[in-house]
Amino acid sequence: MSHEPKTVSEMRLMQVLLAPRESEKTIRLADKHRQFVFKVARNATKHEVKQAVELLFKVKVSSVQVVNVGGKRKRFGSSFGKRPDWKKAYVGLVEGHDINLMNLQ
Repeated sequence: MSHEPKTVSEMRLMQVLLAPRESEKTIRLADKHRQFVFKVARNATKHEVKQAVELLFKVKVSSVQVVNVGGKRKRFGSSFGKRPDWKKAYVGLVEGHDINLMNLQ
């Protein structure tokens, strides 16, 4: 059984990345470790995230870590609700590559 990467259609890759996540923590990660954080589709794999970032931003990705984030429980008056779960990906870039997230908005 080989571990060859499967080719993923460009249409699928365009649906993998949903939005960049910007906070004090993510800005610090980008500055110190060239690591960027994205909200990704719930069914996205590490390999798909890597291919999507390389395709969209024309950079070389060194590592990808994904985290499933549980939605918060909220209360609306006397009723209770829950925000949906979501997934985020930490994408590390190779030395010399960078993504300028300020130009995306």
